[in-house]
Amino acid sequence: MAPSKRHSQDQTNSSKNRIVYSEFGESANSPALERALPELPPNQQNLKVQATRSGRKGKTVTVISGFQTKPETLEGLVKQLKTQCGAGGTVKENTIEIQGDHRQKVLEFLIKLGYKAKMSGG
Repeated sequence: MAPSKRHSQDQTNSSKNRIVYSEFGESANSPALERALPELPPNQQNLKVQATRSGRKGKTVTVISGFQTKPETLEGLVKQLKTQCGAGGTVKENTIEIQGDHRQKVLEFLIKLGYKAKMSGG
């Protein structure tokens, strides 16, 4: 007897939805696993703007730290800062890094957006 078409369709549908192993329950992207990070408005965040070279092979990088916001918000902000400074940049562990020494530009831009920011370091 040849297997019916219906039986083979059921097998392919069930194999697509079948989870072989999952350590964290239903989904690794479940809301329960996201870090609880309060989304504070810009005027309640105390940011530090500093230029540093450590660990970057002598290249100067402007680092903005102290954010208490979601990663999506940081991605939008880093895009604006990169355009404002005309330089590359990235988000790493709730800090923004802009290539080059742009402390003054970044500080003025953040204050214009309503953040409480200050320069840190020399």
